[in-house]
Amino acid sequence: MIKLLNSYWIYLASFLFILLNSYLFYIDFPYLALLPLAAALIFMAFFHIDKLMWFIVFATPLSFNLEIGGHGGIGMYLPTDPLMFGVMILFFFKLFYHKRYDINIFKHPVTIAIVINLIWLLFTSITSSMPVVSFKFLLARMWFVVCFYFLATQLFSNYKNYKIYFWAYIIPLIAVIFFSVIRLSIYSFDEKASHWVMSPFYKDHTSYGAALAMYFPILFIFLFKKNTALFKLITFSIIGIFVVGIILSYTRAAWLSLIAAAALFIIYKLKIKFSSLILVGIFMGIMLASSWTSIMHNLEKNDQDSSGELTEHVESMSNVSTDASNLERLNRWSCAWHMFLEKPIVGWGPGTYIFQYAPFQLSNEMTIISTNTSSNGNAHSEYIGPLAESGVLGTLTFLMIVIIVFYRGSLLYHKLEGEKKTVILFTLLGLFTYVLHGFMNNYLDTDKLSVPFWGFIALIVAMDVNYKKSPLNPPKGDLPNTLGDMNNKKN
Repeated sequence: MIKLLNSYWIYLASFLFILLNSYLFYIDFPYLALLPLAAALIFMAFFHIDKLMWFIVFATPLSFNLEIGGHGGIGMYLPTDPLMFGVMILFFFKLFYHKRYDINIFKHPVTIAIVINLIWLLFTSITSSMPVVSFKFLLARMWFVVCFYFLATQLFSNYKNYKIYFWAYIIPLIAVIFFSVIRLSIYSFDEKASHWVMSPFYKDHTSYGAALAMYFPILFIFLFKKNTALFKLITFSIIGIFVVGIILSYTRAAWLSLIAAAALFIIYKLKIKFSSLILVGIFMGIMLASSWTSIMHNLEKNDQDSSGELTEHVESMSNVSTDASNLERLNRWSCAWHMFLEKPIVGWGPGTYIFQYAPFQLSNEMTIISTNTSSNGNAHSEYIGPLAESGVLGTLTFLMIVIIVFYRGSLLYHKLEGEKKTVILFTLLGLFTYVLHGFMNNYLDTDKLSVPFWGFIALIVAMDVNYKKSPLNPPKGDLPNTLGDMNNKKN
């Protein structure tokens, strides 16, 4: 009888909701329809946070940017940023309440490097020329790192979760590729149209190309691992879709990063010693320095601008005389450098470059696309930008994260066997594409690239930690899941 009464209450509540929602639709207020989704997300946050994390990953390629009040106002990606903020608060609450977390993750060198970087960002936010802007930047960096490093390492303690993580991003990204290519075809595959056809999902073709480049090596994990012939055929088809997307993104940095990733693949496969690479690097550096004047003279002769012809577009990469995109990037780097020279220790504050760089533009370095409001991007570098915003330690602490990740990841690659060795290799290659991309662009203040960047690092660290727990017999996904413990359930 009680069960029957309870079912009646459910039916009555559902009927009233439908009735009320229909009326609100009629008066042009459709937002109540989001209530069931909000309730489902809240339920997942408290009882199935792993599923909420996969939902966030899936929503990332499809999220859109909402800006209220222009620069300095409220800017966020929906629905991902609010969800990550909520997960971050819940994570800290559960950590404080349950006081349980994998101590091996806390002690890992990558974690220590990330914490040092965050502490320095906090300090430079306090000394910032625009503290409100800097603390907003720090808060966003925190929810990216908490969700897709500290929480993700717990998810990856179950080794098999890497497949869910990768496919959760790849599947919606395929939809974005189709959307972009079909839209570009309407404009006869014009190179200029390729800069914005992926909007509103990606801000421009460079962030879109960076995401495609990061996930392109990942697809080879599923091509090389043991799978059915049908699954391999599907994976091969998806690789073809990505190739089309990468070419038609007209993103030169993405093309270069994939070529470099292929070179790194050969280095790993040939087991070339790190000391040998250092010697080659030193030799090439000496040759570059001794020929710098001649190289710059030849580059200045190149007047090939960006073009819809692929060969001409590739040639335009080295055009530093007339190509507006290349020249504007040099202008932004020059501004960042002069800002650094004025405040070399603490910088101007995280996230403040966009507001402070204009007075540092030199008239002879400005281009036809230069602005004083940074409507065409930020400092265009993950390494030069922090110099201006957080001083020399801002760049050094970020470089420390990258170096330690690749050092530990490379050691792990040479220790592992079979599928796990393949997973580590192509995860490192995918991450490497963004490490190189970061010399020419910076997107770690957005969900589009932060979710894969910190997630790839989390997977490498989780595999490193779990391998050490049983070096002779690496875990197969049956390790205790700390995330499950935080949710008060058994793995």
